[in-house]
Amino acid sequence: MATNLAIDPELIERAVKVSGEKTKKAAVTRALEEFIARRAQRRLVELMGKLEWDADYDYKAERSRG
Repeated sequence: MATNLAIDPELIERAVKVSGEKTKKAAVTRALEEFIARRAQRRLVELMGKLEWDADYDYKAERSRG
């Protein structure tokens, strides 16, 4: 899907340099992938301490069931 965006040219050039990518498209794609990954990680961190763990659960035993 083609998309036209007005992005600050200085930001694009910096992204190309720091990413090591050869094209603007590749640099923007990498930046978006990293942004999404960081946001997903943040959501996981926010869950820490909110989940209840069953200390008696034996995951190894559950793997061999079948």
